[in-house]
Amino acid sequence: MSETRPGGRLPVTVIGGYLGTGKTTLVNRLLRAADGQRLAVLVNDFGATPVDRDLIVSSDGDTLEISGGCICCSYGSDLMDTLMALPEQRPDIERVVLETSGVALPGMVASAVTLLPAYRVDGIVVMVDAETVRTMADDAYLGDTITRQLGAADLVVANRCDLVDEASLRQTLAWLATQSPAARILPATRADIAPDLLLGLRDAALPRLSATLTTPGAPDAASLYDSLELDVPANVDITELGQRLSAPGTGVLRAKGILNRLALHVVGQRFEIDSAPAGARSGRLVVIGLRARLDRRAVEQAVQASLSTSLRSG
Repeated sequence: MSETRPGGRLPVTVIGGYLGTGKTTLVNRLLRAADGQRLAVLVNDFGATPVDRDLIVSSDGDTLEISGGCICCSYGSDLMDTLMALPEQRPDIERVVLETSGVALPGMVASAVTLLPAYRVDGIVVMVDAETVRTMADDAYLGDTITRQLGAADLVVANRCDLVDEASLRQTLAWLATQSPAARILPATRADIAPDLLLGLRDAALPRLSATLTTPGAPDAASLYDSLELDVPANVDITELGQRLSAPGTGVLRAKGILNRLALHVVGQRFEIDSAPAGARSGRLVVIGLRARLDRRAVEQAVQASLSTSLRSG
């Protein structure tokens, strides 16, 4: 089994959701947005997740070489074997995106990934179709699977919001919140969400957040996302900060802080602490949230409440 890399464990984003929710479109968007990050996209079957042809450089069996240094591998029933072999076969890979089949339970897949010391789960993303999800959840055969998929999510992407009217969309988003009470719900059209939510925040710059998502009735709406950057004192309790940022009420979708040679990663309700990349700037916290829902004051209060007693009182 491969050892953990000196720069930290490889982050894995697990993408789940029933058939027809837009996972294929999302994976291709992520590959196009990699922008120098070397991704390994693992899919259960190439036939189920075709990579856009203009991204493919070459093909070798169950592996596609993608432009920009990324790869796409078909793992079939041998996911764990594929993951164990990947760091040695491709030491240049920086991040893994793992797409599950439509009937798989992404929470169980993520639990299996945690057994491998070379990896950490960066987040569980579950995609649904805003037009069909409530009907599908009532299906006698698929309903339990969809409910369990939603229950494991850190982020729920409600895709195809352009196909429903505003009243129905509000009802669906409210229903999703009851099914995934700890997750953050993201409305989307054509799987167009800010790639930094899934690919991670860069150490050298603020997230680009270039996506221009719109909602029904607001075709000229600005980006749905806001970001902020804060300086964090050295006397911060990084574990407490992770707990506070991942709790409901801050509006945080994703955050990353490099603090005292450690990296804090927050995705929805999940937070992880890992070794910081070499040369990363310390004392800096970058946060992404939905516009009008990211509460800067709540984030600042979370930082302040995570400082040592002596520093808070001073």
